[in-house]
Amino acid sequence: MRTIYLASNNLGKLREFEQAAMAMEIRVQLLPGIDSLPACIEDGSTFEANARKKALYYSGFTEGRVFADDSGLCVDALEGAPGVFSARFAGPEADDEANNQKLLHDLAKVPPKDRSAHYICVVALAERGQILNVVEGRAEGLIQQEPCGTGGFGYDPYFFYPPLAQTFAQLSTEEKFTVSHRGEAFRKLLASLWLEAHRK
Repeated sequence: MRTIYLASNNLGKLREFEQAAMAMEIRVQLLPGIDSLPACIEDGSTFEANARKKALYYSGFTEGRVFADDSGLCVDALEGAPGVFSARFAGPEADDEANNQKLLHDLAKVPPKDRSAHYICVVALAERGQILNVVEGRAEGLIQQEPCGTGGFGYDPYFFYPPLAQTFAQLSTEEKFTVSHRGEAFRKLLASLWLEAHRK
């Protein structure tokens, strides 16, 4: 079974990726020793730039293949904000609550029907300082005024997903990964790895 390493110490992400990879006979593990490594500075202007930078950086610490993701929320009425600044929308030390309150404040004069938004996730795969693949996933939705649901994280309680008529925070982890931007991007990566393995 092929192993790929996740360039993150986020155990929630690891669980999601592990579950999806099992069906493709691919093992996902945290990059060994990542907690003790200097953090990669995410200063790219796009999700792809940040994902590439992280994958390249962390691939220098192992002989195996490393993947990294960068994701965030883009709101049309805010010209794509918060975008790559999603995790620090309200400031460098902001938490989810502060980011969400700033989002609602900035959308205060925008009618509900005009609050279209999408999540984007870009996943980059690298090996020994070389990018092997880059894939992207998207999830389209609307930003609602009131939070709903207790699951997920970030902007999920406000991100209403029309096909299921629920916010991302109302979905189980499995349901969310099935329709989310991160799930779509990772399935594309897994499909490319499966094809590569079966061409040999």
